[in-house]
Amino acid sequence: MKLIGSYTSPFVRKVSVILLEKGIAFEFVNHTPWAENSQVPHYNPLGKVPALIDDRGLTWYDSSIIAQVIELRGDTPALLPDDALAALQVRQLAKLADGINDAAAIIVREQMRPGAQQSEEVLLRNRDKIQRGLDVLEQEAARKTLLNTGTLNLADIATGCAIGYLNFRRLLPNWCVNRPELVELAETLFQRESFARTVPPVG
Repeated sequence: MKLIGSYTSPFVRKVSVILLEKGIAFEFVNHTPWAENSQVPHYNPLGKVPALIDDRGLTWYDSSIIAQVIELRGDTPALLPDDALAALQVRQLAKLADGINDAAAIIVREQMRPGAQQSEEVLLRNRDKIQRGLDVLEQEAARKTLLNTGTLNLADIATGCAIGYLNFRRLLPNWCVNRPELVELAETLFQRESFARTVPPVG
C-alpha cells in the first residue's frame, strides 16, 4: 500500500493516523501538490492529496473516501460504530473537522498573498467557519456519544488532525478558550504514537 501526500497536510495526516492505528504497513511518498511539475495530478486529477494506491493497485483519492476504503478492509480496531446511523453521524463529524481544515487552508493561502491584496472578507468568513465548527465539535465532545467517547473513532482522528493543523499554522491561537472538552481530547490524542509519529515538520 502506498500513500501519496505532503507531511504538512492534515488530510494526509488523518489517513496516516488511520493506517498506523490499524497496523497497516504502507509506503509514504512525499509529493506536494504546490510544487512545480508536481506528480500529484498523476494520482488525483484534481491535484490534491492524499491519494492511496491499495494492495490491488487501485488508486483512491479524497481522505474521506480513503478512510472508507481502509475501513472496508476489516482491520481492527474498527473506527466506525456498527450501527449504520451512528456511523453516518461519526462520518459527518469527521467531515466537519475536514471543513475546518479547508477553511484554515484558505486562510493560509490568503495570508501568503501580498498584504495589500489580501481580502479581509475572505479571512473573516473562514475564521468564522472555523469557530462555528469548533463550537459544534466542543458540544459533541462534551456529550461523549459520537466524539470523545473513550474509544477512538474516525471523528476523533479527524478532529485531532484539524486541531493539530490550527496549531501548526498558528491560526486562531485562542481556539482553546471555552473549549475544555476539545483541549482534553487533543491532549489525549497527541499522546498516541500514531499522532506523535505524524507531527508535521517545522520549517
